[in-house]
Amino acid sequence: MSKQVTYNQHPEQQARDIIDQKLEQAGWAIQSVKHFNRNSSLGVAVREYPTDSGPVDYLLFVDGEPVAMIEAKPENFGHKLNTVEEQSARYADSELNYIQQAEIAFLYESTGVVTRFTNRNDPAPRAREVFNFHRPETLQKWASEGKNTLRAKLKAIPLLNPNHLSASELGLRDCQLTAIENMQDSLAKDLPRALIQMATGAGKTYTAISIMYRLLKYTGKRRILFLVDTVNLGEQAEQEMLVFTPSDDNRKFTELYNAQVIKSPHIPNGVEVCICTIQRMYSLLKGEDLSIPDDSMELEEWENRLKEPLPVAYQPDLPPEFFDFIFIDECHRSIYNLWRQVLDYFDAYLIGLTATPDNRTFGFFNQNVVSEYSHEQAVADGVNVGNEVYLINTKISLDGGKFKAEELVEHRERTTRRKRWQQQDSDEAYTAKQLDRDVVNPSQIRTIIRTFRDHLPVMFPNRQEVPKTLIFAKNDSHADDIIKMVREEFGQGNEFCKKITYKAKDDIVGENGEIIEQGEEPKTVLANFRNSYNPRIAVTVDMIATGTDVRPLECLLFMRDVKSRNYFEQMKGRGTRTLDKEGLQKVSPSASSAKTHYVIVDAIGVTKSLKTASQQLDTKRSVSFSDLGKAVVFGGAFDSDSISSLAARLARLNKQLDDEQQKQITAITGGVPLPQLVKDLFHAINADEIHRAACEQEGISIDETPSEKTVLQIQKQRVKAATRPLSMELFTILDDIRKQNEQKIDAQIDEVIHAGWAENDETLTQDFAEWIRSNKDEITALQIFYNQPYQRQALSLAMIKELADAIKKAKPKLAFSHIWQAYARLDNVSEQAESELTALVSLIRRVIGIDGKITPFSKTVRKNFQTWAFEHNRRADKPLTEEQMQWLTMIRDHIITSFAIDENDFELTPFNQHGGLGQAYDVLSEVAANDQDFNTLLNEINRQWTA
Repeated sequence: MSKQVTYNQHPEQQARDIIDQKLEQAGWAIQSVKHFNRNSSLGVAVREYPTDSGPVDYLLFVDGEPVAMIEAKPENFGHKLNTVEEQSARYADSELNYIQQAEIAFLYESTGVVTRFTNRNDPAPRAREVFNFHRPETLQKWASEGKNTLRAKLKAIPLLNPNHLSASELGLRDCQLTAIENMQDSLAKDLPRALIQMATGAGKTYTAISIMYRLLKYTGKRRILFLVDTVNLGEQAEQEMLVFTPSDDNRKFTELYNAQVIKSPHIPNGVEVCICTIQRMYSLLKGEDLSIPDDSMELEEWENRLKEPLPVAYQPDLPPEFFDFIFIDECHRSIYNLWRQVLDYFDAYLIGLTATPDNRTFGFFNQNVVSEYSHEQAVADGVNVGNEVYLINTKISLDGGKFKAEELVEHRERTTRRKRWQQQDSDEAYTAKQLDRDVVNPSQIRTIIRTFRDHLPVMFPNRQEVPKTLIFAKNDSHADDIIKMVREEFGQGNEFCKKITYKAKDDIVGENGEIIEQGEEPKTVLANFRNSYNPRIAVTVDMIATGTDVRPLECLLFMRDVKSRNYFEQMKGRGTRTLDKEGLQKVSPSASSAKTHYVIVDAIGVTKSLKTASQQLDTKRSVSFSDLGKAVVFGGAFDSDSISSLAARLARLNKQLDDEQQKQITAITGGVPLPQLVKDLFHAINADEIHRAACEQEGISIDETPSEKTVLQIQKQRVKAATRPLSMELFTILDDIRKQNEQKIDAQIDEVIHAGWAENDETLTQDFAEWIRSNKDEITALQIFYNQPYQRQALSLAMIKELADAIKKAKPKLAFSHIWQAYARLDNVSEQAESELTALVSLIRRVIGIDGKITPFSKTVRKNFQTWAFEHNRRADKPLTEEQMQWLTMIRDHIITSFAIDENDFELTPFNQHGGLGQAYDVLSEVAANDQDFNTLLNEINRQWTA
């Protein structure tokens, strides 16, 4: 039994009484030298053990061997325990009475309130504060390791990238590679806390798992805690671990290491990665299953009722040394102020993950930021997309409203929706802040939804369906009102608009309290919102504030204000995710390109009520792309708004370019790819780097403020270097491409003037034919058509692509499909064009007279193939076999799309599925006439079948 601490004792004795209690909690038996019995317990703490330097306050024995010492001091020594370290070391190096050749590796200095610990076996022994003394089993294990401590192993972890490969070659993004390498360096330096800051969508969890894998692989059997603050985030982390495959092992992460979401009142044996909410971890430390709500709104209310941080006591089943590393997801949360003692309890490295740190976050992690990857950098790298802001202001949203005296006013219960009417006693005004809490104005909600509906064609031109939209509501009651009106205003059913909530199920209640729609499982609704056509619109209070990946989301409608800067950033983060064209068209079929941006529809003033970290990048929307380019190229504009707006538009345009257009742009910029150019523009206006350079130039501290003149001068220099690849030729071509990829919408009412054939078909075809004739000596494909007997030469796919690119560059308005239709009308032909390149070949043949009418290239090849086969059978000793015809038919189909065939093509599909080049030789060797070899046969086929 531990003895009660009494505060009329000497301060040092009081400290020793508390130390005794803490030692007993950790499993140590307290003894005096006179009553020492090494066999009484695995761990024995002996008071006042004699040494040649005097008695040590506590000598700790494990399995009969001395391993540690404790130097006890009164509580007022708490702030200067570091001054006691020398005394502890002197005792540890002293000779122990009755014991020979004892090496004391573990030292504690403690006031009972504050305890510091040093492992002298570490490469660079450094004291650290611990919540309690370590258990005897822990010191026994550490003693057996000798100098091969965890910190020694961290210093010895091999480099991630010794061969200096690119991040993509390692299966990583640049920001992920930087974070992993810097994190490894931080741990090697034994820095106890580190922060990884990455923009939403950059892969924080993937990076964390990559670090975990290396820690577990190179430091032996360890325990890692992945700490989250919502069940949703924990489940997503588990899913990422299930699919994570390291680059140096074919097995999944969870096949190598046991990872588990902790849902029970205890942690199962053998779990190496525990995924747990901080609320449940607190329950585990308390040793009881506390009723802490999982729902984020209920949790927030519960926390607000607490006036002091929750106390944490020693838990024998979960000692402070239980975990070696703790990863804290979304560590920017203010919630960690309340739960911080959970983090302080463990003797582990703390690694924070967030997209939106603030000064509090930086302070908690000792300003050790191993990765800084901002939203702007993510947009520049194509990891995220930027946003545009569309404002909807209504009179009541801004000014509130008024009830008039003697007016019959409807009253409605929040949850049951039960109604009653009561006459208003006097005039009563209400403010905008009271809306949807104390007062509901259906017209205000309906007006916003209707305006949003009517303006969607402006925000998303050429869309046939409503883009995936998330509406943020103020509360559950407000969300139900919004859902009802969205369905009515869009004229759609229940599947069109759904509520997403944390709760197991959430029924929608009618005006009279009846359930008008049964709630669905949140995971089902979210999965459908992410992967299916419906719902098009989801309404939530805060379910998708963090950690939920809905890549097709293109619109965020804010009908609630947000006071927290970080929270707003997280909410916006739901829209920043990228998605390729195929993925977007899967749920939004009328999308014409990859996701290029997202739109914030601000109906409540949320973008005006606070200053956010990731501001709208394109702040000069009223300036045309062409004029913006001229301002930079001719006028030397270098202000942040101009450069940011230009970079944002180039980033969006970059997602619409195909490979050939990218090559064309790179050639004009002198070898600088468009994504790199965007990145350089954002980098040029990086405020932190400009400030740092200005301070350096003026020879002042980075904490001081340089002159505005120096700041502008440095920004101008940086922008000048970044914009060097820009030219008007580049902007002209980009503007042409941009115009090809978009349409102007004119609201003017049209009327019919003429119905009939187009009058300019002849002009269009003549313009095309004239360009072909004037360039016949410049382009290889045209030389083949014009200057050689056609059957002596063969075309190639590369030649046709070269010709197509040349026409597009010189005559961007001459779309091949338009020219085809013009010839088709003139020739009275009904066949449609096939692919762009085969249509071009048919057009060239029509221009120079090989074909009298416009004819699909596939039809020409099929006809020539039939003629060739007939002639071969007529002159050959024996007709073509069935197997030979099968191979020749495959060759024909290849030529229809690629214009020619050579030996290398036989290693492609479908030839490789039938034996490839070797089998082709065997089967077609007898087809060659007059002892022709195989290559001669291919040359004949290339000439005659495309003639």
